[in-house]
Amino acid sequence: MVFRYSILFSVRVCPVSSASKYKLEYVWLDGYLPEPNLRSKTKIVDKAPASVADLPVWGFDGSSTQQAEGHSSDCVLKPVALYPDSTRKNGFLVMCEVLLPNNSAHPSNFRSTIEDDPDLWIGFEQEYFFYKNGRPLGFPESGYPAPQGPYYTGVGYKNVGCTARQIAEEHIDITLDAGIALEGINAEVAKGQWEFQIFGKGAKKVCDDMWISRYLMARLCEKYGVDVEWHCKPIRGDWNGSGMHTNFSTKLLRETGGKAYFEKLMAAFDKYKDEHIAVYGPDNHLRLTGLHETQSIDKFNYGVANRGASIRIPHSFVAGDAYKGYLEDRRPNSQADPYKIVSRLLKTIRSVG
Repeated sequence: MVFRYSILFSVRVCPVSSASKYKLEYVWLDGYLPEPNLRSKTKIVDKAPASVADLPVWGFDGSSTQQAEGHSSDCVLKPVALYPDSTRKNGFLVMCEVLLPNNSAHPSNFRSTIEDDPDLWIGFEQEYFFYKNGRPLGFPESGYPAPQGPYYTGVGYKNVGCTARQIAEEHIDITLDAGIALEGINAEVAKGQWEFQIFGKGAKKVCDDMWISRYLMARLCEKYGVDVEWHCKPIRGDWNGSGMHTNFSTKLLRETGGKAYFEKLMAAFDKYKDEHIAVYGPDNHLRLTGLHETQSIDKFNYGVANRGASIRIPHSFVAGDAYKGYLEDRRPNSQADPYKIVSRLLKTIRSVG
């Protein structure tokens, strides 16, 4: 009897080698309003995936994410993008769309609203605040730090601290390791506020990359006991809000351009300005006031090198009267869903023909 139990016990505790197992972190967007939150969970598999085609469909309890009722709570996770995860041994990140059990797009799935365009190039400028103990990192326990001025691209502990820079630097490495084109970072205008920039070719790809880079930042901050505040105006008063300026170009803008086409395009952006604002992030009226490098939320304008305009035109765009290159839409805010932004941009661009 003792011998039999000892054999059983030895079988039960025999370790499984982690070298033969792979961690797939499935990442998706929940159904919370006005903008979704990131969710994730880990699947352990025996074989490393080489592409999205190797990734199994999975599921989750949508009643806990505002995506289903408890009496019929199953939702489907459809993998759409695969990334290596250098922070975990044998790790991968899997961006997913949420589907209904009949495999149609869930109402919260705005990725499915994008008619993909491989010729659309997007550069997102993601601003955000580091938060700790209910206030921006570096703010005193009561009151405010010195006014804005020295913090933008600041250097030195009194301007940027050390934890914020440490996190931002580490985020560069793990994002690049994931194969995402992170093109730069900098401390921003308000204390505790930072920015990173993501570039991508292809309407859906760049949005997938943006969400995964946000995920990596939020997960990294867990290690430091810090939160990421994505809201566009977490501090009222004379402090800059957070945007997600969206630089965009199409093949036509890059290669042909022309003043006549540009003016038609801007007329379309003016015509659909309310539709753009509707998907450019919640509480944007707190940020788009006409102050702090913004245009008022109810107006549309454009100007060369004008950071107070709805759309900023780079000097390079108008050089030699070419009207060719890229444009910057400064209205999207830091909490906006990239899928919604890009979907609306494409609709407006395509309305011009």
